Amino acid sequence: MKRHVQETYYVVNEGELGFGKDGKPARWWPSATAEPRRFRFSRLGDKGPQATNALLQELARAMTARTDSPDGQVPAGFTYLGQFVDHDLTLDRTAVALGEDVTVDELVQGRSPALDLDALYGRGPEADKRFYAPDGIKLKIGTTVAIAGDAGTNVNRTGFDLPRVGTGPNKRAERQALIPDGRNDENLAVAQTHVAFINFHNRVVDRLIAQSVPSAFLFERARGEVVRHYQWMLREDFLPRIVNPVIVSDVFANGRKFFDPDVHAGPATMPIEFSVASYRLGHSMVRDTYSWNRIFEPGGITPATLFLLFTFTGTAGILTATNNLADLENPNAGTNLRLPTNWIVDWRRLHDFQPSGQQDLVGPGLNLARRIDTLLAGGLGDLPAGTFGGTEQGLALDDMQRNLAFRNLARANMVELATGQQMAKFLGVTPLTRDELITGNGGADLSRLDSALVEELVSDTPLWFYILREAELQDGHLNGVGGRIVAEVFHRAMEAGYYSILREPEWRPTLGEREGSFTMMDLLLVAADGKVENLNPLGDKP
Repeated sequence: MKRHVQETYYVVNEGELGFGKDGKPARWWPSATAEPRRFRFSRLGDKGPQATNALLQELARAMTARTDSPDGQVPAGFTYLGQFVDHDLTLDRTAVALGEDVTVDELVQGRSPALDLDALYGRGPEADKRFYAPDGIKLKIGTTVAIAGDAGTNVNRTGFDLPRVGTGPNKRAERQALIPDGRNDENLAVAQTHVAFINFHNRVVDRLIAQSVPSAFLFERARGEVVRHYQWMLREDFLPRIVNPVIVSDVFANGRKFFDPDVHAGPATMPIEFSVASYRLGHSMVRDTYSWNRIFEPGGITPATLFLLFTFTGTAGILTATNNLADLENPNAGTNLRLPTNWIVDWRRLHDFQPSGQQDLVGPGLNLARRIDTLLAGGLGDLPAGTFGGTEQGLALDDMQRNLAFRNLARANMVELATGQQMAKFLGVTPLTRDELITGNGGADLSRLDSALVEELVSDTPLWFYILREAELQDGHLNGVGGRIVAEVFHRAMEAGYYSILREPEWRPTLGEREGSFTMMDLLLVAADGKVENLNPLGDKP
């Protein structure tokens, strides 16, 4: 399953859900041999009514009409860490070569959502050697391409780009990232996050070598340490930033109440209420522009716009400067086959290093993610087709399918997703009032909706919009319906992994700056080997 090109969902006990030729939700059953190969979704609540296309289009326009959503309190790097996590949860790691045998149990486990970093490791060095260095222990890392400019940019730099295929029938094939999940190269921020995780794994390997761990055990020891620290960071540092911390504490202290409450291990499913609605919160956190490094910042050549972050990738872009959206969909456009050196991120601008106590690790200006609310960055109303697998569809540049909000809302119709009101009742949460839904708190302006659409909205609110409105009214934290669903799915996904801090309650992190603690700042410091020149390779001055 590839989330951004997802057109159908296999829901346990319901079959394959999608749109029929008449444009209405349809269901069919896969064959007995195909069924184990489908990523397994489930449904928490009841089915909901299908919203009218008029409502979906007007909501989408309202959600992408303005760019004045205020900054929140979350460093902007967590927006793209959230996307990296999404791909970890939804990777199909059983996509094997034709004729290769995979048991039914392996298929089910391989298509089970788990927080186990399979988007980083694939199926491991034995089955997926192409992602690994010759030693079969470290992960391959890429090298940027020198760009004329100054001493910081006119050199190739190893360790700061994804590894790339380098051969193929066209430039797009040559630029393809040599990683288990190509979605991690659809925008530069998530691509650089993946690079950081590669370096984190490789630095953990170095530390274990220094401890004389035998080579036969080295990879699994390293993977276990990386996954456990990753899960700890998600629980301690990521979830409380996006979900009401009271809900997070309740779920991790007292367990789940609604999603698999009596299951504590083994393959999991993914509730469609999470996949299609709750965890699409990150779309509202995206900024229109970023202060990226000393070159691409306000006052520099140009800030890093969303368009540029798509452009300098191999999946959605061409790794070469252009002002033309159509170029991104031309498989032979562009000249660079690797990331230009001048586009290496300055991590101090995307994550907060003040808790380290080292002044040289504090950047010149921290980007904050936009508040989680019902407004999306303007650039998300006009996506490059490569971000959702649409490069072969020949979509017109003004096609509504390029509007991310519309795609999200339409997908909910496809699976007959429960409304916000239905899920509030199911979860025992006080529902939002009519005024809260219509007015919100500085989010999407619904004044263009006619009275009939307003009545449809307040009686049967699309779940994704409802959850963002909840957050908007809670100062940017998922709350109520959205908060409970996200916290419980993360909890279950940690239990489902081969390594799990929930099944090993005595385990504690050892790699953080503070004993028993591990945050994203700590992960980046380990990945950078504690050196500011690795967090900010271009420096603050040419």
